[in-house]
Amino acid sequence: MKIKEYILAFIAFAFISCDKEAIEKPHHLIKEKQMINMLVDIHLAEATYIKMQGDSIVQKSSSANFYYSVLAKYEVSDSVFEKSFIYYASNPKNFEKMYRQVMNKLSESEQGFSGRKNDILEFENPK
Repeated sequence: MKIKEYILAFIAFAFISCDKEAIEKPHHLIKEKQMINMLVDIHLAEATYIKMQGDSIVQKSSSANFYYSVLAKYEVSDSVFEKSFIYYASNPKNFEKMYRQVMNKLSESEQGFSGRKNDILEFENPK
């Protein structure tokens, strides 16, 4: 299953579940701040994979390779990530707050990239 579908499935699960803590807190829980950063990186990795699908190197890999590269960056196993994700998703109100932070960070990155892109264009084509 693609990462995007996996994440969407858990988001749907999160909004369906009740407010009670239905899932026990995992022994090895990723801290909220790190989880937010990991989710940002996973979304960026997925976007990079989609954007670069025409590249011959990317064609030889799958989106899972990008996902596992994020896990390697944070030195987190996939089982720890999945258990942490499920735990956080089981509390919809908190998970929604976390995802707002993820979206804000992605928006900030996009704005920063757009600004740098404009600076590069101005540098290459001064008026």
